[in-house]
Amino acid sequence: MDSTTEQIETEKSTIAIMILAAGASTRMGTPKQLLLYQKRSLVQYITEIAIASVCKPVVVVLGAYSEQIRPQINHLPVSIVENLDWACGMSTSINSAIQFLHNLSQNIEAVVIVVCDQPFLSPQIINQLVDAYYSTKKPIIACEYAGTLGVPALFSKRFFYKLAELQGTSGAKKVINNNVTLVFSLPFAQGDIDIDTPKDYEQLLSINSDYI
Repeated sequence: MDSTTEQIETEKSTIAIMILAAGASTRMGTPKQLLLYQKRSLVQYITEIAIASVCKPVVVVLGAYSEQIRPQINHLPVSIVENLDWACGMSTSINSAIQFLHNLSQNIEAVVIVVCDQPFLSPQIINQLVDAYYSTKKPIIACEYAGTLGVPALFSKRFFYKLAELQGTSGAKKVINNNVTLVFSLPFAQGDIDIDTPKDYEQLLSINSDYI
């Protein structure tokens, strides 16, 4: 590794990633974090994807069903944040993770936000967000799918306070939509596929039976 590459890798290591996995999965009727996918639970699969990316540290936010979910990722090199206010909406999970990052001694210059129910997330997608952040100098890099911008998305530190101010059911998309001129979009067609209902899960498994 030459000195330039090493410097880039060092810079990238200051970009954290948060995985939002605190929801109650009310539409699914069972914790979707524990659904089997790629021969492991969905939350473990997404967490391993995050670990395989250039982002460090990896922060997983748990809330509902945390006692059942925690054993799925306890053995992985991640920081687990308990969001006791998870029932008040996704904003509280983002708030919890931002507060955790704020308290770290290392300098976190940006954070990637992902959710645990986008099964086609990959380390490559996450790394493309980071690459675009450095190459475009845009403070927000968001994925584009189904005619909209959303997560996975990267936010520079200048937007941490905006993320921390989110309330109720508002998520990262609100910050994206309020700052569209500062956003660079990254195509991720399969980002539109998420798992909210039993039908969603059945359709995912019908694509390839090897997923379970």
